Parts: sequence; C-alpha cells; structure tokens
Amino acid sequence: MRVLVTGGAGFVGRAVVAALLEEGHEAVVLARRPDTPAARTLAARDGVRVVAGDILDPASLPSALESADAVVHLVGIISECGRQTFDRVHRLGTQHLLQAVRQTGRIRRFIHISALGTRPDAPSRYHQSKWAAEQAVRASGLDWTIFRPSLIFGPGDQFVNRFARMSRWSPILPIPGSGRGTMQPVAVEVVAAAFARALTEPRAIGRTFDLVGPEEMTLAQILDHILAACGRRRWKLRIPGPLARIQAAILEWLWPRLLKRPAPLNRDQLLMLEERNTGDPRPAIELFGLPVIRFAQGLRQMFPPAGTNAP
Repeated sequence: MRVLVTGGAGFVGRAVVAALLEEGHEAVVLARRPDTPAARTLAARDGVRVVAGDILDPASLPSALESADAVVHLVGIISECGRQTFDRVHRLGTQHLLQAVRQTGRIRRFIHISALGTRPDAPSRYHQSKWAAEQAVRASGLDWTIFRPSLIFGPGDQFVNRFARMSRWSPILPIPGSGRGTMQPVAVEVVAAAFARALTEPRAIGRTFDLVGPEEMTLAQILDHILAACGRRRWKLRIPGPLARIQAAILEWLWPRLLKRPAPLNRDQLLMLEERNTGDPRPAIELFGLPVIRFAQGLRQMFPPAGTNAP
C-alpha cells in the first residue's frame, strides 16, 4: 500500500514512516519544506518519496494524493507562531486534507493523530482545536481511525531531551503550577506501530484509541526518571501557577517576534499540566499487538549506559 504521510518529516512522522516500511508499505511524505535535512534523509530511503505540500494550501494537495492508497495525518503543533495557530493547523488543515481525499473518489482509509485529553469542554485551546479536527474526521464518510497519544518520548523528542539538556547546565528543573497533573508517557515506536498496523486492520475502522504507556506519572516523577537515566542529580522547584502564567505569556509574546519560533512554554500547556491526562492502553495493545514499554526502559534506550549519551 502507498501511504501519504503528512508531518512525516517530524519526530513522530519519521518513526511512522519507518514502521510503514517495516510492514511492507511505501510512503509519500508531504513536507512544507522538502529541502530540510530530515526530509532529504527520508527521501534517500527506499520506498519513500517526499513531495512539497501544505495542508493549509488546498491547491497543493491533489498532486500529493495522486498515487496514494491511504492517508496518515500527523501534522500538529503544540505552540502557536504567527499564522500557525491551533485552529488553522488542527481544524482547518484537517478539513482541507479531508476534502482533498474525498475528491479523489478512491481513497478510503484515513488515520488521524489527535491527543489524549481531547474533548469538547477542554479548558485548553489546543485540545479544543483537536476536538474540532476529530469531529471533521468522524463526519468525513471515510474509513477513519483516530489515535489519542499521551506524551510521546523517544530519540529526537522535544520534551525529554529538553529537560535532559537543561540538566546539563541548570542545578534546578522547574515544575510549573501545582504539580498534581499526571501523564502516561508512551514510546514513539509504540505509536508508530499502532499507525502502521491499523492500516490493514478492519476492526480499527470507526474507532478512537488511546495510545498511552503503562504508568501514570506526575511531572516530578517524569523528571526523576530523566535525571536517573542521565546520571545526574538536580533540585526540582515548583513555580506557582500565577507566576508560571506570567512567564508563559511573556514567552508567547517574545519568542515568535524575536526568534520567529514558537514559545517553549505557553499558557495552554500550563492548563494541560494541571489535568489528570490518562487513558486505557489495553484496547490498542490487544488489537494491534503493541509492545509495552515502561518509561524507564525507554529512557535507557535513549541514554545508554548511565547517561553517557545524554544531551
């Protein structure tokens, strides 16, 4: 099967493309900038073709879909920057892609990445935009499957590696807000396997699955695991919610204007860090035969041994 993968040059996308190849599929990777090192590396692999396109540019999509038999939609952002807003990227971009897929008249299979915690009454605009995208997928008339992953970790991620790098120079790691929110970190190879195996699993059609790890953890516990994997000891400092929100608001204003990049922390993320953001891993594990990878086990693979490869 030839699969169009949006966001295929990103952290999760590269793992999904590798999993698709392992399952015997071919990948057509839609990239806004096909000349980036990540896109060029993908294009050099057998069974992969990189094409220029943008889900916010509907005119660029028909040619990308010409040879595709199915679509895996992975585009998403965790922080806004300029015209790259949650609503435009998640809701509008998904609607553009769904319309282009329907217009082919032949592509039926559509697998969509959402996020754990997505619901209509979510406090964060991020989750609200993800819900709007999910609803568009459900109303598309296609053979859809939706995955809701928790925090995804693995080589090249922007969460574990950020704290690991911070621990090299800072004696303190921050915990914004109350610190009571929880997550279930899931390994990127587990997420990738779910997407690749769902393509040919008819029992997955019309269903929404949580993709979560086996452990529910607070941010403090996650940081403890990262520090242990890196072989370091650091203090953890809780930043009161009001102060954290002020810091996040400043970053949201400064980063896009000065660095032309999304802020490393925003107020939406603070809202999500306060939630008990958990799910049930069993349905996806049982249907797709997914491996169970504990957080500490995955970190040992990222930073072996005793943190010698830590950033």
